[in-house]
Amino acid sequence: MSQHLVVVGGGMVAQRLVEALRDRDRAGAWRVTVLAEEPRRPYDRVALTSYFSGRDADDLALGDADLWHDPLVTLARDERVVAVDREARTVTTARGRVEHYDHLVLATGSSAWVPPIEGADLPGVFVYRTIDDVAALRGYVEAMGEGRTVRGAVLGGGLLGLEAAGALQALGAQTTVLQVGTHLMSAQVDLGGGEALRRLINALGVGVRLNAATTRIRPHRRGGVGRLDLADGGRVDADVVVIAAGVRPRDELARDAGLEIGARGGVVVDDTCLTSDPHISGVGEVACIQGACIGLVAPGYAMAEVAVDRLLGGHASFPGADTATKLKLSGVDVASFGDAFGQTPGALEIVWADPVAGVYKKLVMSDDARTLLGGVLVGDASAYASLRPMLGRELPGDPAAYLLPEGTGGAPDLELPDDAAVCSCNNVSAGAVRGAVTEHGCTDLPAVKACTKAGTSCGSCLPLVKKLVTTELTKQGIAVSTALCEHFALSRAGLYDAIRVAGVRSFTEVVARFGTRPDARGCDICKPAVASILATTAPAHVLDGERAALQDTNDHVMANLQKDGSYSVVPRIAGGEVTPEGLIAIGAVAKDFGLYTKITGGQRIDMFGARIDQLPLIWQRLVDAGFESGHAYGKSLRTVKSCVGSTWCRFGVQDSVALAVLLELRYRGLRSPHKIKLGVSGCARECAEARGKDVGVIATDKGWNVYVGGNGGFTPRHAQLLAEDLDTETLIRTIDRFLLYYVRTADRLQRTAPWIEDVEGGLDGVRAVVLEDSLGIAADLDRQMLEHVADYEDEWKATLDDPEKLKRFASFVNAPDVADPSLAYVPERGQARPATADERDAALRGEPVLVAGTTLEVRS
Repeated sequence: MSQHLVVVGGGMVAQRLVEALRDRDRAGAWRVTVLAEEPRRPYDRVALTSYFSGRDADDLALGDADLWHDPLVTLARDERVVAVDREARTVTTARGRVEHYDHLVLATGSSAWVPPIEGADLPGVFVYRTIDDVAALRGYVEAMGEGRTVRGAVLGGGLLGLEAAGALQALGAQTTVLQVGTHLMSAQVDLGGGEALRRLINALGVGVRLNAATTRIRPHRRGGVGRLDLADGGRVDADVVVIAAGVRPRDELARDAGLEIGARGGVVVDDTCLTSDPHISGVGEVACIQGACIGLVAPGYAMAEVAVDRLLGGHASFPGADTATKLKLSGVDVASFGDAFGQTPGALEIVWADPVAGVYKKLVMSDDARTLLGGVLVGDASAYASLRPMLGRELPGDPAAYLLPEGTGGAPDLELPDDAAVCSCNNVSAGAVRGAVTEHGCTDLPAVKACTKAGTSCGSCLPLVKKLVTTELTKQGIAVSTALCEHFALSRAGLYDAIRVAGVRSFTEVVARFGTRPDARGCDICKPAVASILATTAPAHVLDGERAALQDTNDHVMANLQKDGSYSVVPRIAGGEVTPEGLIAIGAVAKDFGLYTKITGGQRIDMFGARIDQLPLIWQRLVDAGFESGHAYGKSLRTVKSCVGSTWCRFGVQDSVALAVLLELRYRGLRSPHKIKLGVSGCARECAEARGKDVGVIATDKGWNVYVGGNGGFTPRHAQLLAEDLDTETLIRTIDRFLLYYVRTADRLQRTAPWIEDVEGGLDGVRAVVLEDSLGIAADLDRQMLEHVADYEDEWKATLDDPEKLKRFASFVNAPDVADPSLAYVPERGQARPATADERDAALRGEPVLVAGTTLEVRS
């Protein structure tokens, strides 16, 4: 019979342990019970901040959900273990559940440490550790922020504190970070790196106060938080406080069970992860291994692998902690690895700093300047993925060359040894990645990820993994496929050129001329891609003929599908400029149709909750009021964000609004490989955040500077300077060419930032094409943009004018006059939100449902 393994804790390390055990225990020697305190399956704490950018708890779930359906695995949620009986080998939960174990693994992790500060228990004071923590924080800030700016303070300027500050800022809070020490991220970066980091954080609009110890959190007269008193006599006004002052191992079970505890906490384990009881192991942040508790996921994963190996009769031991860290905060690039502080005897430090660009880089080398011992990268951590695996190895060439900006040359390509660790989260070596290609037949990045698990956790190693895969495929004589999909051997760029030159105008013609099979019907990859290409080479309405069948879900109805099956509608508000009459018209539409309204980050108004049959009625009202489609649903130009510029602002040097309106009306409807966003700032104060856009324009006394390749989202990028001091005519011509060169040559779903990196010569290569006409296509690009401007039509109005197209907009094909009865809404903060499944089902049964004392509304 199988032995019983009980795992206490349901975090990332527990998930890895169970996953590794089921992968390796082919004979089924162990059955596993995981007792998790939280009410959900293990999730990615490393990506917790992404919860504020629209992801929900399910998006953060780790691994394959099928793991928890394995007959040898039981996941018990909401089961907090309160006692361990070592003699009886049982654990007991708060609910009274008792589990007998043959072996016990403590994976209880750590908890947020709250310093003994008066007022730390006030409403509005939060920690930043679990999904429940961040959900409560978000709800509090959103509720408090109605009609005013929320002031936030973060106690702690470490890795977690800065991520918490980024989260508060994303919620619209005016945020200040209070750091007790001399510089930010003092556990990972040195003083020079900390100062560079402070400037980057300040540039995001987040305040930083150093040497700032909080002595008291004072309440506000209305309740909640009011202000913070500092040890130096200063004060910080705040409405919400996040404490990110560190963590403490959750070792209370181990203490109560009489296990050996480390001097600074944590259950003591040896290099095999065994505690002082041979039937109990400890892994992750609760384990005091080699004299310390380690609050990073990669060492925890390594412990999980060691524990599994030992359970199955192996001889693995803990290899030592990989303490490399990388900050995941929009607009800030920071990495630290190895001996970052140069504490190795005889160590040499090589530093390159550019305060203007906000860049600080340091490599720590052995006394002969040959072996890499560690490093700090602030402002530009692009070399992190390549350098970290070289720890303890000789760097070829001059070490200083690895610190110079990209494109300056000098640094040789690093040929990683097979035993070099590429993915520390999953303990994957360069040899394993190469073996996936040579031994397991993997021919692309997704296949290598599935085979090795490299890049499936934090993802910071993916650029290096992709490079290794491409290099190995080339060595093997295997062509690195750039095929769009199984139906087209050409890349998107190749297919674009083929369609443009051949002059074909339909998907059927494209497949017949360029497809792998002339009878192919296409797939979800190639159909939208071909539709996007045809939109610029042979413009037509998205619902004309067979093009209607090519569109993604959102393009198909010219609105954005929401989670409850309703749609959102976004009219264009060019440059963010709108008249009072326009605002009243939008408000009237939202009120009459019962739509939830929200201001978007692109300076326009989104209306949620429209049924599909209501879309034409809403469009007609908006079109009659002078609005048109905002293309929020398409891979196309979204918005051109602007500040008020010289028209109103005393700092403005150019009319940014007028330029933004001109650009948005020029590029509206331009279909592209991915969405495009522009920004125009009227002065160097950069209120429109133009450098976070695909194309950013910033006014100067002499004209306009244009930046390209910026974006927010999951992998944020700062735009790079393309040209300076352009007059308006030259600026527009430059943007015309840049956008169409991107539309023609980028891969499917590729943003402008990675596209620029892929262009031969990078930004310099793009500059040569756009400004110097190095490919001789400038006149063609200019002509194509003029044709786009001339051919533009509003998709909403064109649909309203065509009775055949209007037939598509009905909830039920066989009953076009019947509305969808499944859409149900609950009043909340003066607007309607989608009802939960339980609320909706009860309402459909005719039962009264009360939410916050209000009866549920069901739309008919």
